[in-house]
Amino acid sequence: MSYAFPPGGLPDQSQNPESTAVFTESYAVIPACTQRDIVTSFLPGWQNTRVWVLARPLSGFAETFAQYAVELDPEGGSNDPEPDKDAQAMIFIADGQARLTLGQDTYDLRPGSYVYLPPAAVWTLFNPHEAPCRFHWIRKKFEPAPGINVPEAFVTHEQDVPAIPMPDCGDLWSTQRFMDPLNLEYDFHVNLVNFQPGGRIPFAETHVMEHGLYVLQGTAEYLLNTDWVSVGPGDFLWLRAFCPQACIATGSEPFRYLLYKDVNRHMRL
Repeated sequence: MSYAFPPGGLPDQSQNPESTAVFTESYAVIPACTQRDIVTSFLPGWQNTRVWVLARPLSGFAETFAQYAVELDPEGGSNDPEPDKDAQAMIFIADGQARLTLGQDTYDLRPGSYVYLPPAAVWTLFNPHEAPCRFHWIRKKFEPAPGINVPEAFVTHEQDVPAIPMPDCGDLWSTQRFMDPLNLEYDFHVNLVNFQPGGRIPFAETHVMEHGLYVLQGTAEYLLNTDWVSVGPGDFLWLRAFCPQACIATGSEPFRYLLYKDVNRHMRL
């Protein structure tokens, strides 16, 4: 089992440079076809590693989080992965395997493994295998609140998290919630959202949560503000707060994506 990830490489000179990439004041689409070798970055403290930065705090763009797609070559990884003591993170393995140390514990991660790392967590991540490991890494500065504790770290796998059907959808739309939505310790959620072919968001969601959305599998027509956009495996979407959104799953396989949203805090005035 593996999930979509930036393809890397470089198209040859016969290819037309037009694509579905778009950057607007309310949303952006960074399709898989633009996630190539020449747009990768390298990170201090990481060895044999390259990164596609898909979202970063930027006025008029993503304002609450950063999202990376990270590729670890054999022996790649870091003993000092996070430079910001106030940053919390989510890691989701898309392809290959990695070894995580978290405090005194060690975990062997595989595709579908999910890790939550609170601020100031002590962790390392390495790829001890001969094939590359590819994972999604979302970082957000933790926002303290009176009477609210810092969440504890946890490691799980998507197979251990049930898909909860959304109301009145005939099991065509479900969500795997890795974080308890009633636990106010979490100031963000990253969930897996699943649509069977023909399933849909049946209204234009318009809400305060910002989204980062990475398509892991399948295809859909996605409403972004006033535009319908065709999306597929490896495409990344960023949605600003209050950007209307909906989707209709197309094709013959489930449409699944990793979804970030900020939650559970007062609005800063």
